[in-house]
Amino acid sequence: MARIIAIANQKGGVGKTTTAVNLAAAMARTPKRVLLVDLDAQGNATMGSGVDKRELQVSTCDVLLEEVHADGAIVATDEGYDLLPGNTDLTAAEIELMDEEGREQRLKRALDPLRPRYDYIIVDCPPALSLLTLNALTAADSVLVPMQCEYYALEGLTSLLQTIDALKARLNPALEIEGVLRTMFDVRNNLTNAVSSELTTHFGDKVFRTIVPRNVRLAEAPSHGQSIIGYDRGSRGAVAYLGLAGEILRRQRDRDLAARTPTQEQAPMESPA
Repeated sequence: MARIIAIANQKGGVGKTTTAVNLAAAMARTPKRVLLVDLDAQGNATMGSGVDKRELQVSTCDVLLEEVHADGAIVATDEGYDLLPGNTDLTAAEIELMDEEGREQRLKRALDPLRPRYDYIIVDCPPALSLLTLNALTAADSVLVPMQCEYYALEGLTSLLQTIDALKARLNPALEIEGVLRTMFDVRNNLTNAVSSELTTHFGDKVFRTIVPRNVRLAEAPSHGQSIIGYDRGSRGAVAYLGLAGEILRRQRDRDLAARTPTQEQAPMESPA
């Protein structure tokens, strides 16, 4: 049964799509059955997966409007994971859904039947706390938050966590934080190191040990329609995302082990002789 992870942060340019695509590719190499959902109207995760967003016959938009079942829109990628592609039609979908009953539940209803087919479903969210992002958070089991280690990023993280708490109370009580991922990390920058230290102080083990560095090869990969895993597996960016996949899998293994471990029952008292 798939674990659904939403990649979310309302601040743009923090590496959400880069993380979504490369985590999907890294997970597929472990190997796990992975579905990547592009919920951003920019369609960058679609293009970065080697699929032309301009040539789509059906997309995530059609799925949200319930004009097609999700399995009818899924395409296979050369990197070993499946893709539910997105494009600019998602903007129209968001407008059309505004007055619909249960509009925040559309993605959840679409993905639930797919859970038995995959181990992980990764959702790339738009850079805003919009209806599309609410759909992702309602459908998800957890949220992975990529962020740059800069001052304004901390404020944005606080706002996102408040939104998650409000959504848990109303729509998805089981939603949890998968982790905070430090991206575009420059170890030579003093502010970067200071913010990183503050993150680990406040969020503890919710901050992934994996750090994604600034890396030219990582920035080049999307222009070739590839993940960094497919483009240059030996690069520092690829090593980081393979490490992130391993860290998520270890956390899941620990959760599964904790769920299977029975509560130790008190041994029955012996009867008096």
